[in-house]
Amino acid sequence: MAFLLQQMVGDKLKNMTGGKDDEDDKTGGKETAASKGMSREEFEEYQKELIEEKIERDKEFATKKAERANLRVQLRDKYRLPQSAQDDATIQMSGDDLDLPEELAKMVEEDEEEEEINDSFLGKLQNMDVDFDAIKAKAQNTMSEVKQTAEEKCVTM
Repeated sequence: MAFLLQQMVGDKLKNMTGGKDDEDDKTGGKETAASKGMSREEFEEYQKELIEEKIERDKEFATKKAERANLRVQLRDKYRLPQSAQDDATIQMSGDDLDLPEELAKMVEEDEEEEEINDSFLGKLQNMDVDFDAIKAKAQNTMSEVKQTAEEKCVTM
């Protein structure tokens, strides 16, 4: 009940008096050692820890971002899609040795093996633009002609 009364009346009273608090004027809205209930040394140590944690988070974020960019680059290579300059720049900015997921590495290896097979002589034969149906029909016609001539010359056939 007190909360409701404070919300209803408090805002109106603040507007009438200008709504300024003495503490906010002194600190400019920033945290101070007094506002946190710490000594000056404790507060400085606390601020250092906050800054170190932020730097660590930013570093981890940049690494994750570069790993995702690396993954996109590998997928673009796999599916022969155009490269992205933004991903290349992200990877270069990271500067770290980025890991490639095992599943993607396996997929890339399988694709490379398939390409090697296609580059071999048999692979090239399979990819040639030869009309195998026509060759097959011609071979069957030749065999049937050879059988007919053999039957004509040989009585027992």
